[in-house]
Amino acid sequence: MKTQDDHLDELYGLPAHTFPREEDPEQLPDPASVAWRIGYERWTHPDPWHKTFERFCAAVDLTRVRALVIGCWDDPEDTDPTDVVEGLLAVRDRLPGLRSVFLGDITDKECKLSRIAQTDVTPLLEAFPALEELTVRAGEADTMDGELKLRFPALRHDSLRRLVVESSGLPADVVRGVGASELPALEHLELWLGRADDGGDCEAVDLAPLLAGDRLPALRHLALCNSEIQDGVAAAVASAPVVDRLDVLELSMGTLSDDGASALLDGRPLTRLKRLDLHHHFLSEPVQDRIRQALEPTGVEVDLDRDCVLDVTGPREPGRHYGLRDADICVGPDSY
Repeated sequence: MKTQDDHLDELYGLPAHTFPREEDPEQLPDPASVAWRIGYERWTHPDPWHKTFERFCAAVDLTRVRALVIGCWDDPEDTDPTDVVEGLLAVRDRLPGLRSVFLGDITDKECKLSRIAQTDVTPLLEAFPALEELTVRAGEADTMDGELKLRFPALRHDSLRRLVVESSGLPADVVRGVGASELPALEHLELWLGRADDGGDCEAVDLAPLLAGDRLPALRHLALCNSEIQDGVAAAVASAPVVDRLDVLELSMGTLSDDGASALLDGRPLTRLKRLDLHHHFLSEPVQDRIRQALEPTGVEVDLDRDCVLDVTGPREPGRHYGLRDADICVGPDSY
């Protein structure tokens, strides 16, 4: 199960290393040997994020930095990471080797995923044309300045290989922006769609450009996760041309029922996949058996783990969210 209970321990194949506080000096590692985490646990950092970043820029040879992990910026519930984005843009010429950015390494204890304020992250892609990975954790915040939420207008980026957006409610305009983007090198796309109560107003029709795959010729791993409309997503995926070139398909952590799984099985052949990940689902045993019988003899690895889901065989209450943890990532006993 994917959680945000702990801080990231690695990025871009490099161990994460937190840049030390000013009062805790240490011998710094080789700049290229670690993924640098900038930001401390919420409520414990002595300086604003941009001050910590200024010290980092003065102490580390930025030309050799390959990966950055961005932790708490000031108060992530009330302020978006505009200062973070502007800080990175200000030193773009000193970061020629930057290949991976994780924006929002914030634990559940520090801030619920649904409350992490975000901003337009595409300036990072525009400023770093060699960037290969971008991961964003995103919620939304209502302040006197309006909604502070993720934005992703359409763009072209020729180097990005991995794009992940972890959200408990992904805005439809973000999904449409990604779908309208030209990303010829993208191999891994992971979108957590979430639920309407947390701003996830995406509908299956919004996924059409992504599922056509015309702008994603290199895509091999597609994950559309953590969704309360998972049956509709599965039905859309079932007839999607992009499926024919995938190695991995994930429709995990959502409200997938027998209807969605049956539509998926009755659609385009899934036997060329290497892995089908449906973990955390609401499928009956007969449908689970049907999936295994259809795919496992052909060599497809199938994940049908139910995680910590309670009894899902009885009647469901109208209006209750059964697939998603309340305002968070994925289901657990505390959400029932």
